Amino acid sequence: MLLFDAHLDLSMNALEWNRDLRSSITEINSREEGMTDKLDRGKATVSLEELRKGNIGIVVATQIARYVEKTSQLPGWNSPEQAWAQTQGQLAYYKALESFGELSPIRNAKELNSHLQYWNGSTEEKKTIGYILSLEGADSLISVEYLDIAYNYGLRALGPAHYGPGRYAQGTNATGGLGPNGKDLLEKMESLGIILDATHLCDDSFWEAMDIFNGSIWASHQNSRSLVNHNRQFTDEQFKEIIRRGAVIGLPLDTWMMVPNWVRGVSDPISMKVDLNVMIDHLVHICSLAGNTNHVGIGTDLDGGFGTEQSPMDIKTIADLQKIPDLLLKRGFSNDDIIKICHQNWIDFLVKHWS
Repeated sequence: MLLFDAHLDLSMNALEWNRDLRSSITEINSREEGMTDKLDRGKATVSLEELRKGNIGIVVATQIARYVEKTSQLPGWNSPEQAWAQTQGQLAYYKALESFGELSPIRNAKELNSHLQYWNGSTEEKKTIGYILSLEGADSLISVEYLDIAYNYGLRALGPAHYGPGRYAQGTNATGGLGPNGKDLLEKMESLGIILDATHLCDDSFWEAMDIFNGSIWASHQNSRSLVNHNRQFTDEQFKEIIRRGAVIGLPLDTWMMVPNWVRGVSDPISMKVDLNVMIDHLVHICSLAGNTNHVGIGTDLDGGFGTEQSPMDIKTIADLQKIPDLLLKRGFSNDDIIKICHQNWIDFLVKHWS
């Protein structure tokens, strides 16, 4: 089954975690043996080889760099200019992978269809993975005008906020609206045809964005607040709103967002009984709100600052996503539904958006 993963922080892992994604997952984790600077050292799940093993032919790959005030407890950069420079380094990494035939950019419907024909028809052992470029958090845009530069180098989706307060919107664990810069950003995104990724928007910023933005919306990696009561998750009303707007919602695999009462650094997937079926619980809930399976997909966020210590216990590498089709079948989903969830909903969304 072809899989489409709508959220992977590939370049962040390469530049900030110093992971060579062209290496095997065994080699990546072996190099980190004994390192303690990050909680997930030696527990990575994502490499280009594992993506290919899992037949994950298309991904949404991020740029991410947060600006933070001097008093902030969040990690980040001390000026928008520094954050911009970080995202440009991440872009350079993707371009380097393109030059080796590891990745191929997907920026329009023609490139999407071409890549699908290539991926489904190729017998190469080392296929080129298609990627759609997304920006997670808009802090690195020095001004709204920088969005023109980003669009020209291939940016096609943008989440205005990440964690905490932002320059263009407020994110997870924050409150408040968009402000004038955020409104200008959304208007610019709409004029360029950039997809609004609603993930991480706090409730106030979310509803203000819904009032302003008339373009295409998705939520690349978003679970349900009805199942895990935290502001990082969406309420049923938020899901219904973006479903009404034609959105697709990607289900993430960060365990603290999957089950209640997870304590980071203390809880573990086995004792908390977190496996891929818990992800399907969230998916089933969203399908019940939509009344169909047309608005759900996969957006794992694997290695998004966590590893196997905070991933479902049946995920050793990202290739294990291939377990999902059988699990969906056992939960009563039809073959057509499974195809939609695994890739077709994202593809149909993009074809409609780009046409």
